[in-house]
Amino acid sequence: IILQVLIYIVIADFIEWIVHNMLHRINLLWYFHRVHHSITIMDWIGNFRFHWMEIIIYNVIKYAPLTIFGASAKAILIVAVISTLIGHLNHSNIKTSWGPLRYILNSPMMHIWHHDKYPRRKYGENFAVVFSLWDWIFQTAYMPKDKELPNKLGFHGQEKTSSNILYRFFLPFLDKNKRE
Repeated sequence: IILQVLIYIVIADFIEWIVHNMLHRINLLWYFHRVHHSITIMDWIGNFRFHWMEIIIYNVIKYAPLTIFGASAKAILIVAVISTLIGHLNHSNIKTSWGPLRYILNSPMMHIWHHDKYPRRKYGENFAVVFSLWDWIFQTAYMPKDKELPNKLGFHGQEKTSSNILYRFFLPFLDKNKRE
């Protein structure tokens, strides 16, 4: 089971990195994902803010291959718990970067830049959940060396998007606020 967990956490995390990229690059998916990016203060509870459709997209794409590869239900559960806990940690307001391990493991100080309202790249940066390694390899990483923080969290055009919860959860396609 330990070997399965080690193998599948790497596979699942890479799949999640790909899905997270797609959520930012494909307008249809961005309508769902921007609910998560509407947080303006980084704290662990922000990891619970998401559109219901996003969780369906993530789980189908992330866990179907693991099931096809023959992962046991126990290994998948352990991977899901580990990924979720690390996701909560990365959304906390703890100012840690893991030092030299930042090139392998994601951290709160790295992930906060993913929520920067004014990212340096068109679709943002720092898409990793567990392993920042993916962002470093595919050149989507951004992390200042000092303890600098973004000036503002959220997403471009957020002020033109309804904050009504029913609108956000059931009618996300009605506004024409596409990514520029």
